[in-house]
Amino acid sequence: RSFIIIWAIFSGYVTAQTCLSGALETTPAANFINNADGTISDVSTGLMWMQCSLGQTWQAGQCIGDADALSWQQALQQAHGYTFANQDGWRLPNIKELSTITERQCVRPAINETLFPNTPSDDFWSSTPSMSDPQRAWVLAFFNSSNSIKQKSLFVFVRLVRTAD
Repeated sequence: RSFIIIWAIFSGYVTAQTCLSGALETTPAANFINNADGTISDVSTGLMWMQCSLGQTWQAGQCIGDADALSWQQALQQAHGYTFANQDGWRLPNIKELSTITERQCVRPAINETLFPNTPSDDFWSSTPSMSDPQRAWVLAFFNSSNSIKQKSLFVFVRLVRTAD
């Protein structure tokens, strides 16, 4: 029983976001407009982001529930025709777009948690396929804002974007 209590105490430290104090923010809240409907508009890129990962529900300023892990093909299919916050045109972001919402002064997750609450500290699909291997596509890890190429058959998280009107 004491093991469970110790694990519960220390597990909070393992999963808590860590940020460098005094480091320059890469996604300051001032660069975004909170649309108060579960979407955020980035004034510097002209992109509108879903605040929650697919599978989560936007409720009272929070992303509730667990994010869905999808294969790359499932992620593309899920995005096609997706409607959220009375908006259509949602799509899987390319790797460059996805990297614009990483908060590089933080890890676990490497994202502004005020703008994007309850983001899993894990890989997220981009729409960018690998140029050297048709079975792989680029992902961005919101653990530490790194990117890599993964097998398209793996199950990875998804956040959708659209070009703001």
